[in-house]
Amino acid sequence: MSAPTQTAPASAGYGRVFAVPEFRAVFAAHVLSMLGVIVSEIALSVLVYDLTRSPLLSALTFALGFLPYAVGGALLAPLADRFPARRVLVACDLVCAACAALMTAPGTGIGLLLALRCALAVVSPVFSGTRMATLADVLGDGDLFVLGRSLLRIVAQSALLTGYGLGGLLLTVVGPRHALLITVSTFLASTVLLRCGTRRRPARARRGTDTAPGLRPLLAGPRVRVLLLMFWVPAAFSVVPEALAAPYADDLGSGSAGLGVLMCALPAGTVAGELFAGARLGPQARERVALPLLCLSLLPYLGYALRPGLALSLLLLLLSGAAAAYTLGLDQWFVRAVPEELRGRSMTVLHGGLMTVQGVGMALAGAAAQVAGVRTAVAGAGAAGVLCCCALAVAARATESRDGAARNMTGR
Repeated sequence: MSAPTQTAPASAGYGRVFAVPEFRAVFAAHVLSMLGVIVSEIALSVLVYDLTRSPLLSALTFALGFLPYAVGGALLAPLADRFPARRVLVACDLVCAACAALMTAPGTGIGLLLALRCALAVVSPVFSGTRMATLADVLGDGDLFVLGRSLLRIVAQSALLTGYGLGGLLLTVVGPRHALLITVSTFLASTVLLRCGTRRRPARARRGTDTAPGLRPLLAGPRVRVLLLMFWVPAAFSVVPEALAAPYADDLGSGSAGLGVLMCALPAGTVAGELFAGARLGPQARERVALPLLCLSLLPYLGYALRPGLALSLLLLLLSGAAAAYTLGLDQWFVRAVPEELRGRSMTVLHGGLMTVQGVGMALAGAAAQVAGVRTAVAGAGAAGVLCCCALAVAARATESRDGAARNMTGR
């Protein structure tokens, strides 16, 4: 088991995590990376539309942010363990900065812009997976890791609430190519923070005994496979209301204001749920509520079958988002189940798969709504999702003896 590089004081909640200097560097780099990604998505979408006047190509720039995650997560995952983590993180940030810099060149054509967008998406799961694995080195693989990972998720969800609005305001002041220069600077600043704020550690593959290439060592155990599905399957269903927010707001007659609050409700509930679970619940309590919350997380979507108005729809989305606090318990189980020498590739596969299933879920949501209508599609996603989550909870119980053994061996 990894130990934190710095001993944190026994204060409550998230304050313990910020007491670790290396985590502060990782956290600041994450904020800058999120800022860069958001600005690049908005600026590139506007730039492509300005060049082509094509809504399809403009929307495609967002779709390309999801699809290549499967490639990066599957093919490049072993790199996260084969090389020192700090070197991988710095290299990924430099590649992203170079791609964003090329986007700013005046003569860059549409084909190259979309190819560079794909390159950013391919690199992203390797960076995110390596960063999450580094958290276990910095904070240990116990409660501090769970809280640190929770904080990074909260930043990502908060970015959904505020980032796109601020990015839109930015583009009223500067053009899209100038906005992309901000993306370059944020990636470079993240590089400096990670290079100077974290210490060098050897590659994980050299620390353990399993250096086999590919994903086979990771997926060999049923416990890890079940836990990966517990992260991925609910996410594929949970994005359905977000994917259908625009037509649903139109059905409600709530206009752009209603669309905005519908898009914010789910991430707002997620942030609130994670903050409460991280600050008010202890490690054992978070693990005890993980499976019940998992089974309940998609249940509010069934309320769409009752044709709710805007206010009730927002409440249903807030409740579903808050139940996503089950991920804090899953985080602890996952880091406990994966051998240290496979931790980098495991986090890369987890993140790459998560983004991929969300993209697939959005596409399937649109197809279902086209056939059955928006409310039926959301309610159907809730029903199917609840059944899948309950089945996964049963599978998790069947494999939990592995976690129990690990807990006894580490003294937790």
